[in-house]
Amino acid sequence: MRRTDDTTAKHRAILEAAARLICKQGYEGTSIQEIADACGLTKAGLYHHIESKEQLLVEIMNYGMDVFEERVLSEVEHIPDPVERLKACMARNIKLVTRGWSKEVTIILHEHDTLTGKSQAHINGRKKRYVRFLESSFSEAVERQLIRPVDPTVAAFAFLGMVLWIYKWFKPGGKRTDDEVAAGMVDLLFTGLQRVPPS
Repeated sequence: MRRTDDTTAKHRAILEAAARLICKQGYEGTSIQEIADACGLTKAGLYHHIESKEQLLVEIMNYGMDVFEERVLSEVEHIPDPVERLKACMARNIKLVTRGWSKEVTIILHEHDTLTGKSQAHINGRKKRYVRFLESSFSEAVERQLIRPVDPTVAAFAFLGMVLWIYKWFKPGGKRTDDEVAAGMVDLLFTGLQRVPPS
């Protein structure tokens, strides 16, 4: 179905409403009827806009990945210094999780095992691109002797572990701003990666 501006806006509103519910209640804990109610639609009316509940989840995750690639990867890929590239990437990724797009990002993180078959493979392929970007950047930093020798894969997943767990504990308006958290995490990881000159 070709979408007009009105149908695109309606579809976007459905994704937003579904994302809010799934983020709060989990995928399995959210029914199609609840999503329809949140959208002011009947269940039949909702199915006019979506193929299935799983397809709706795929669209939410794809949108989250689109936002991530636009606001994080595309903004840092061009940075020539791999350490500065990684630092900027970490800061931007943290703020993506803590600011306005957290619903879709949280769903990508929390519901990663929910999808099946081709849908799961598609989303996993998009996530693996990020892992490869991190591995490549860490490998380049090691080769250029900008950080101490580390396994790029271990470093990449350490990076991701720090960043992607934030949605579980960070509270907007709490004791620390997300700028402070980003600066602290960048300092913690990259101070640990500094080369130690031989004595």
